Amino acid sequence: MQIYPDDSCICPFFFVPLQPAINNRMIGIFNDNFPPILDGVALTAQNYAYWLHEKGHDVTVITPFAPGAREVIHNAPYPIHRYVSVPIPFRHPYRYGLPYADAAFWRNWRKMRFELVHAHCPFTSGNLAYRAARKQDIPIVATFHSKYRQDFEHNVPNKKVVDWMVRQVVRFFEKADEVWIPQAAVEPTLREYGYKGHVEVVENGNDFSTPAPLIAPMREEMRAELGILPDETMLLFVGQHIWEKNIRFILESLALIKDKPYQLFMVGTGYAVRDIKHLVKELGLSHKVTLLGNIQDRERLKKIDAAADLFLFPSLYDNAPLVVREAAAMHTPALLLQESTAAEVIESDVNGFLTPNDRRLYADRITWLIEHPDILHQVGDKASTTIARSWENVIEEVILRYRDIQESYKLKKSR
Repeated sequence: MQIYPDDSCICPFFFVPLQPAINNRMIGIFNDNFPPILDGVALTAQNYAYWLHEKGHDVTVITPFAPGAREVIHNAPYPIHRYVSVPIPFRHPYRYGLPYADAAFWRNWRKMRFELVHAHCPFTSGNLAYRAARKQDIPIVATFHSKYRQDFEHNVPNKKVVDWMVRQVVRFFEKADEVWIPQAAVEPTLREYGYKGHVEVVENGNDFSTPAPLIAPMREEMRAELGILPDETMLLFVGQHIWEKNIRFILESLALIKDKPYQLFMVGTGYAVRDIKHLVKELGLSHKVTLLGNIQDRERLKKIDAAADLFLFPSLYDNAPLVVREAAAMHTPALLLQESTAAEVIESDVNGFLTPNDRRLYADRITWLIEHPDILHQVGDKASTTIARSWENVIEEVILRYRDIQESYKLKKSR
């Protein structure tokens, strides 16, 4: 019998939703976040699991419990094993997993057999992946997705402690049999942290690819629903509502051009939502900016991407954001900063737009693009063919890489 927790509880161990263990050897996808918590890494883990399953592989997900997990577990075509967790203070909706305190999960865990494990996070789930790899004598792949130092600095005021935490991250990746990064521009961050080993680039995909003839009606429907006037430019931001995403930069840039015909819609949630609303009001942008909140419905988010004219993403925090690729899939180009890691996939004025890290220049570029909608359409079309690679295509490459890793591991063990 499965007993599901109420969304308001912190999920004591005897309330954790479990699924029967699978005795066949599986590919294990491990991450500290998984839907219903939505961010780029969680969606990456979800798409890995979904497409590996679709390609005929036994796969399971190992991740902490999160409120709303029951529906995700029920609808997934592959097993999801969750362990007890508690909320992380000031980082809603994220949670800290406590697998070793979860007796029910641990009983199930001992029965799991893997052929390869893939860790998308170096924390509790990653440590579980490493434990399984060494106990079962199988390879572990680890992907470096995030700029962890900035996350640590947000929560920990002591630099020495932050430095120690970064060293623990590096040590985790040093223990992996192969380390992946989602694009080449991510490598300097990993090197800066102190990692000296080999890395492989394995790109992220997107699940928003849509035939071009279907995009126009989706665009018209959503623009009408959102109240976008024919002569207005729809600007869009999708992502965590946290200051690390450079949201203040967006709002202060737009405050410089209040008289221009645009509306900004923001999708997401995070610890800074209340402060963002206050800043919108303080800057006199209440008639220009709308916070749509967290959108779980991927089809609805796809339509919002299609409705937008320009995607604003001046983040210096992100490595390889899925949201830029998702917007591109719907023919919506993005405006990024030249110095950002995320800008690696952008050729300015070809498949996106870049500006220096300056609010006035960012605002001026938005103004120019508002006045040149034909350029927005042209660049958006190019973005859809150069940035938006499908997850199905990515996973076909991943499967081949997994096989090579397994063969190399067996060869190494036989020597």
